[in-house]
Amino acid sequence: MSDTELMPIPGQVDPVPITREITPRADGRVDLIGLPKARIQELFLDAGLDAKQAKLRSKQVYHWLYHRGATEFEAMTDIAKTMRPWLAERFVIGRPHIVEAQHSNDGTRKWLLQTDDGHDFEMVFIPDADRGTLCISSQVGCTLNCTFCHTGTMRLVRNLTPGEIVGQVMLARDALGEWPKGRMDGLEDNEDTGHYTADGRLLTNIVLMGMGEPLYNFDNVRDSMKLVMDGDGLALSKRRITLSTSGVVPMMERCSEEIGVNLAISLHAVTKSVRDEIVPLNRKYGIEELLQACADYPKASNARRITFEYVMLKDKNDSDDDARELVRLLKQYDLPAKVNLIPFNPWPGAEYECSDPDRIRAFSNIVFEGGISAPVRTPRGRDIDAACGQLKTAAQKKSRAERDREAAEAAE
Repeated sequence: MSDTELMPIPGQVDPVPITREITPRADGRVDLIGLPKARIQELFLDAGLDAKQAKLRSKQVYHWLYHRGATEFEAMTDIAKTMRPWLAERFVIGRPHIVEAQHSNDGTRKWLLQTDDGHDFEMVFIPDADRGTLCISSQVGCTLNCTFCHTGTMRLVRNLTPGEIVGQVMLARDALGEWPKGRMDGLEDNEDTGHYTADGRLLTNIVLMGMGEPLYNFDNVRDSMKLVMDGDGLALSKRRITLSTSGVVPMMERCSEEIGVNLAISLHAVTKSVRDEIVPLNRKYGIEELLQACADYPKASNARRITFEYVMLKDKNDSDDDARELVRLLKQYDLPAKVNLIPFNPWPGAEYECSDPDRIRAFSNIVFEGGISAPVRTPRGRDIDAACGQLKTAAQKKSRAERDREAAEAAE
C-alpha cells in the first residue's frame, strides 16, 4: 500500500495506521520540524559532521527552529555562512502548505492545510478578549464515526507526523507575528533567549480538538507536545494545552504520565443506548469504564478540572432527566469536572437539530444547581464551517481558480 492510499476503516477496534517519523520528500531532503534536539544531532552526525560540530549545530538549529521560528538556514546568523548552504542541501525547514485561509465575521480564522504527500487537514484559531485558542488536528480524517460530527463522516487516511502537528502551531505563530525579534549572534550571550510566555500574546492556548482522535496517534501527539512544552522550544505551559478524546480508555493513563496536559472528554450522552448511537466508541469503552478512567487520571484536581463536552441535540440528549443523570454520574465518580454545553453546529446531511435555546438554558441550570459548572459555549466560525464538529476540509472540493478568485476578492 502506498503512503497516500486510503486506509480501510477499522471499525470499533484500536486502529493501527502507518507510523512515520517524517513524511518523505521528493527532493530527498529531511524536514527538521517535529524532531527533538537529540534526533537532529544524530542526523548531523549521519550527514558527516564530527561529534563536537554535530552537538553545537544541533543546539543552534533547534533554537532557531523552535524559539525563533526561522524558516530558512540563511537566517541563522550565528552559524557560519559556509555551513548554511551545506544545511540547505541536506535539510529543509517545513511548514504545512496553506491551501486556503478563511476569516469568520467573528474573528475566527480557519486554515485548510496540506501535507507534503498531498493530504488535506484543518486548524482553527479562536480569539477571545483574554485568550487566543488554536485548535489543531492530529489525523487526516477520523476513524470514530461520531454521527453528530462532520469530521466523523470522513475516512481515516493517516496519522499526522510530529512535524505536521507542531507545524500547525508554528504556522499560527507565523501568521500572528509572535516570534521573538532581533539579531542573535551567540546563544549564550543573547538576552532574548528566555522562555515564551502567554502574557501579551495572541496565541495563549492549544486544544487538540481538530480532525482525528489524538489518543489513536499517541506517540506523534506526545512527541509534538513535548516540543511545544519544552522551555528551550515553543515553551507553552502544559496547563495551557488540552487534549480531547472520545474515550480511548487504555491510553488515558499514558496521556497523564507522558504528556501531562489537561483532559477533555467528548461525552455527549449519559445513557448507553444514546452514546452507542452518537459516539460508537462507547460500544468498546462504556460510560462507566470511561468515567472510572477519568477518576483515576492523576493530573485531575480542582485546579485542573476535567472538561466534559456535551453537544446539545434536540430530543436526543437534552432532557431534564439527562441533565440530572449527568450530575449524578459526575458526582458518583467524584470527578473535578466542568461541563461545556455545545449547541449543535449544523452541516449538510446532518440528521440532528440543535436544541432550542430555552432547552439548553434549562439543561445548564439543572447542572449548575447540582454544583457543577456548565457554561454554554458560544458558537464561533459557523459561517466558515470552523465551529465544533464542522471540520471536513470542504474547501478541497473547490477548484484552484475558485480559490484564487476568492483570495483576490479578500485582498481587495
